[in-house]
Amino acid sequence: MKRLLYTIACTLLCTFCGPYVEDVAAQTYESDLRRTTHEERAARRAERLAEYAKYIDSIVLSHNFEFNPQSVQLQPAGQMNLLSNANYTVTVWRGSLDICLPYYTGIVPPYRYVLLNTGSPRLSDYVTQQTEHGWTVSFKTTLYATYEYTFVFDIYSHGGATLTITNTWYNPVQYMGTITQIY
Repeated sequence: MKRLLYTIACTLLCTFCGPYVEDVAAQTYESDLRRTTHEERAARRAERLAEYAKYIDSIVLSHNFEFNPQSVQLQPAGQMNLLSNANYTVTVWRGSLDICLPYYTGIVPPYRYVLLNTGSPRLSDYVTQQTEHGWTVSFKTTLYATYEYTFVFDIYSHGGATLTITNTWYNPVQYMGTITQIY
């Protein structure tokens, strides 16, 4: 019974004190902004961006990352479609590939919309190259035991990425999304 009363008392105390603490924190943040100059805030922003670029570099150089697409477009001038399924990912992990993405097949319209949902235990011709805006990661793999696919990731230092999947039989398909670290 004592524990119940203590729990209720603490809950009520936090309910009444919580908004006050948030208000004080907001006032402190505003006063800090007034005290700093534009140059100091710009320097802090540049420092945060540089730290994030190092974080993206470490993800790419580890060769273990996950691509989360947000849109898909058939190249060279297909319609861009937004993707909202959180299960659509491309995972590169220890030299293997796990893929679950929508893909367009066919040589001429109407193209078929299919799902690439497979894995590949080996990646060949894995190349990581640093560019002016970030990184380019490319490799080849055989999916479904017959077709060789080429994957090219353009990874930007701000965390965005573009994936282009090419095949000898079909038009390239391009995805835009983000790169995340695998934990």
